[in-house]
Amino acid sequence: MSQQPVVFTRRSFLEGLNLSVGGLALGLVPTVSAEAAAPGVGAKSAPELRPNVFVHVAADGLVTIVCHRSEMGQGIRSSMPVVIADELGADMARVKVVQAVGDAVYGDQNTDGSSSIRGVFQALRRTGATARTMLVAAAAKRWKVKPEQCEARDHAVYLRGSERSLGFGELVADAVKLPVPKPEAVQLRPLSELRRVGTELPLLDGPAYVTGKAVYGADVKLPGMLIAVVARPPVVGGKVTRFDATRALAIPGVKQVLELPTPQRPYLFQGWGGVAVLAENTWAAMRGREALDITWENGPNVSYDSEKYREALLESVRAPGKPARSVGDVDKALASAARVVEAEYYAPHLSHAPMEPPVALARVEGGVCEVWAPTQHPQAARSEAAKMAGLPEDKVTVNVTLLGGGFGRKSKADFVAEAVFLAKAAGVPVRVQWTREDDIRHDYYHSASAQRLSAGLDAKGKPTAWLHRTAFPAIRSTFSEDVTGPVARDLNQGVLDLALDIPNVRAEMGEALAKVRIGWLRSVNNIFHGFAVGSFMDELAHARGVDPRDNLLEVIGPARHVSVAELGVTALPNYGAPVENHPVDAGRLRGVIERVTELSGWSERAKNGRTLGLAAHRSFLSYVGVVVSVKKDAVGKARVDEAWVVVDAGLVVNPDRVRSQMEGSVIFGMSLAMYGSITMKDGATEQSNFRDYRLVRIVDAPRAIHVDIVRSEAAPGGVGEPGVPPVAPAIVNAIFALTGTRVRELPIIRTVPV
Repeated sequence: MSQQPVVFTRRSFLEGLNLSVGGLALGLVPTVSAEAAAPGVGAKSAPELRPNVFVHVAADGLVTIVCHRSEMGQGIRSSMPVVIADELGADMARVKVVQAVGDAVYGDQNTDGSSSIRGVFQALRRTGATARTMLVAAAAKRWKVKPEQCEARDHAVYLRGSERSLGFGELVADAVKLPVPKPEAVQLRPLSELRRVGTELPLLDGPAYVTGKAVYGADVKLPGMLIAVVARPPVVGGKVTRFDATRALAIPGVKQVLELPTPQRPYLFQGWGGVAVLAENTWAAMRGREALDITWENGPNVSYDSEKYREALLESVRAPGKPARSVGDVDKALASAARVVEAEYYAPHLSHAPMEPPVALARVEGGVCEVWAPTQHPQAARSEAAKMAGLPEDKVTVNVTLLGGGFGRKSKADFVAEAVFLAKAAGVPVRVQWTREDDIRHDYYHSASAQRLSAGLDAKGKPTAWLHRTAFPAIRSTFSEDVTGPVARDLNQGVLDLALDIPNVRAEMGEALAKVRIGWLRSVNNIFHGFAVGSFMDELAHARGVDPRDNLLEVIGPARHVSVAELGVTALPNYGAPVENHPVDAGRLRGVIERVTELSGWSERAKNGRTLGLAAHRSFLSYVGVVVSVKKDAVGKARVDEAWVVVDAGLVVNPDRVRSQMEGSVIFGMSLAMYGSITMKDGATEQSNFRDYRLVRIVDAPRAIHVDIVRSEAAPGGVGEPGVPPVAPAIVNAIFALTGTRVRELPIIRTVPV
């Protein structure tokens, strides 16, 4: 598809909001100075109305809302603007949503950590409320009444008790003369007045998806651009010692062969180094890369062997580690226990494998740099582009396309850095195109992990002690050279915040050196912590001779807000949220367990001839319970037949997208659990494509996935990631119920046929 890029830059947007054309521009906190917001643009016309721009009300009544987070299928462009529009009182039929470029004036743009709604829900509301306050004040002034006598709804301001109204557009000229109220001073609507929040919302980008009009990273084209593919070092830390470009340049369509800079530790978001082939089309570039004659120096990580590393991680958790959580005297309780239940668990490296592999288009000319990329973190991409181009950041524009999946991979800017370097060196626009093989072999992999759990039981079978040891290469190793394993903060995900009604609890961390680039993947450390804890809960139930649901509820304990002291920590990172606003709520966790087992017919499973597995998990401030049904197919393979998910994510903005995220979490979690495994030999990744890094396909998918959303007015929690952690343990628990075989190592296919 040939398409000229539609450029919507920060500057052009601010210029379009110049008050001389009758526009009202408002921003999301924190407010910034005019100079910081847009240096050199319209500074004399209306500096008082130039905070970081999120809402624009034009003289014709059109409301433009800027979405500052990236759309990767989660529907944020369909959800976030509705929060602003509801507070404003706008008619969504007269609202246009535009995508923000990468710029610090928009606050945090990193679409990561399930934070797009939970992190800024109140700030989004204040943004809409600020615009509403100014429009209402303008109407009140014109009618010579108090603002309290007016209300904004249906894209107009109405005088209460009368038929008088003024459309938003009619009020702009007066509103722009008013001072912008401080965000903390505006009054928010009662939640009951947010008319669309919590209802079935349309998918804004849906029509473009199905008609092929949606623009992804690989769809953007510029005149005269070249396509680049890169031969990257097969081992992290490797570098080129020599290459001969002669045969590559002989291939029709190949124009240039360029060596990329060798990255230095810590790797951060640098490119990977290697040799790039630039051609008129992707096929020629790929053929040129195959023809390159490169000699590599593989570096210190050439000895990395994932099987040996697995054993090293297991040895790490068999010895005492650094304490991260401690209540009571675990050693004494285990020594005096009538019975000790123990198990070890292992999960391998994982790849993100988004549907669209990384891609970026860059142009560097005339002292400016412009990038088009499917990035989750446009500000990081902008910073990396500026370094590569040798330009200040205000000379760099990063345009965010649709992502085609991300899962955390596209929050790293390495592919953007490659494109900018090559565009500058080649003197023409360059699109760096990663292939699927590139994506699998050069990923920021999810950490491999080993864990050992022990529980002490008294003479009556009641748990009296809980010891959890975990070892994995930490994500921080990508950003610092002196990282030897996890720190307590890394255990925030599924260990420190685990509600346990047990008097003696300790969590410990073992050493684990990183041998590859480590990055966050959807649900991050919750993946392996959820797998181990959810599986061990089921093992504990069977050791005690107790129904797994009853055991889980008993071990969690009564409904309560679990204090930091009860957790045995000095502080809880809590996904960046205050514990006062988002406590560890055992009652909400119990609630999703009780609800999901009710919906799945848990108590009647024997009578109905069903084999079910259960798991539940708190992550990203939400609570999810999962039950799966597993059957054997005609050739004896264990198959997930049906799945039930109950999610308590607090106040929900867009139920349709929550359901979709939970359904996707089941498929994503199944892929990781059943097949997901990246293995290393001689420092290089052994997998290369979906033939050997398998994902769940339609033949594997459950015949039905049932999703139930708990209605709540609690503060919003995350949605994109919390559905993943309970899936793997629910499946392995069901497999045990069906076959009697315990799966303690992922992927499941290594233990039982699936």
